[in-house]
Amino acid sequence: MCGIVGIVGNQNVAGQLYDGLTVLQHRGQDAAGIATADGTRLRVHKDNGLVRDVFNPKAMSILEGKVGIAHCRYPTAGSEGMDEAQPFYVNSPYGIALAHNGNLINTDALRQDVFAQDRRNINTDSDSEVLLNVFAHELDLQRTLSPEAAIRAVAGVHRRVKGGYAVVSVVLGLGLVAFRDPNGIRPLVLGKRVHNDGSDEYIVASESAALDILGFSRVRDVLPGEAIVITARGELFSEICAEPQQHAPCIFEYVYFARPDSMIDNVSVHKARMRMGVKLGEKILRLRPDHDIDTIIPIPDTSRDAALEISNVLNVKYREGFIKNRYVGRTFIMPGQGERVKSVRRKLNPINLEFRNRVVLLVDDSIVRGTTSQQIVQMARDAGARKVYLASAAPPVRHPNIYGIDMPAVDELVANGRSIEEIEKFLGCDWLIYQDLEDLQAAVREGNPALTEFDSSCFDGRYVTGIEPGYFERIEQMRSDEAKRKRRA
Repeated sequence: MCGIVGIVGNQNVAGQLYDGLTVLQHRGQDAAGIATADGTRLRVHKDNGLVRDVFNPKAMSILEGKVGIAHCRYPTAGSEGMDEAQPFYVNSPYGIALAHNGNLINTDALRQDVFAQDRRNINTDSDSEVLLNVFAHELDLQRTLSPEAAIRAVAGVHRRVKGGYAVVSVVLGLGLVAFRDPNGIRPLVLGKRVHNDGSDEYIVASESAALDILGFSRVRDVLPGEAIVITARGELFSEICAEPQQHAPCIFEYVYFARPDSMIDNVSVHKARMRMGVKLGEKILRLRPDHDIDTIIPIPDTSRDAALEISNVLNVKYREGFIKNRYVGRTFIMPGQGERVKSVRRKLNPINLEFRNRVVLLVDDSIVRGTTSQQIVQMARDAGARKVYLASAAPPVRHPNIYGIDMPAVDELVANGRSIEEIEKFLGCDWLIYQDLEDLQAAVREGNPALTEFDSSCFDGRYVTGIEPGYFERIEQMRSDEAKRKRRA
């Protein structure tokens, strides 16, 4: 998972792109980059690290231009070194920079086609570079540069590419081109503001929270299969240019990845998480109407909304029991299990008074590998809890995610091949309760009844794009922590 931003303004946009990236930092902490277009020159600065570390006054001073894109990277397979930092750039045709959130599932076949058919070379293992070259080739085929030609080029990308993807790109001589996969798996939102001189300025970003901080009004979500072209003069063109597919946004955005102050596909992430808590609280009452829970404690931060609503449903007091170190990154997106394990103790410290001699219900947004949950349960016991219950606002994660969330190899998922009772024993808690998938989907859908389907593949194993034979075996080789350790060695 990554964060992307693209802006067309009437003054240099680098500073705004930087601010937008800081709002999206939660989506990727591995690398960051900005590309701006200044007339016929494209300027790029990118490196490994957090946004604040990658950019300094000197770097920002060279990023001149009124059109630009930005990216913060999450370390999925094939994007683990400086060479894979985005945006990527090609000089033919015209000069194009591109940044991408998501994952292509036919990268190997595309890579061969790009070389043999399109006669283009790929220098990295990143599927984003493949995507850039496919787009560049399709644009070159148009033999002209116009908004209509760019939309036709995106249509060619949709025909060739499979997976979940949201894209922002700068095309020299044209402006900003953005598009979203035909299933709308990965999020992308369009915003607008009117400058002091009356001209229109536009933004596209992974989440609406980036629009808020920059003073843009949210116009709408980019539609599945839609191409958006915004010229350097601020003219907007849009067209759905893909064959109709089932709209199936990633439900894990609402569970974990997105900021609670964002709107995704017309659904408030904050309200969706509150409804997840209501559903889970109701399930607890059905299963244990005479429960002995003394205190509800969230595992901060993404579970707070759900924990508060569980507290209301159960009429049990809510307490903050863990203090979070704000200077440690999100453990889910740490590049290796060893790093994740070390981070838990650095990240959280219990307030013993909230645990001592109490039956506590810990609430988390989801449980993936289980090792973090295992340590937190033990922390609660060490802090004096009589019993430790654990509730997950999401169902058991039993399958890989292949559309941009770097979940581990399937045999590293704690729920893989285990019953709920076996997971409970592994985690060391006295009771484990998971959200039902139907309740999770209903909690999100209530915000937008038009969403009839979701990408819930990591829970139910249903992949909306279909899967080619042997694909899971290939991603398991890339995604296991052992494979990542060897690549970093």
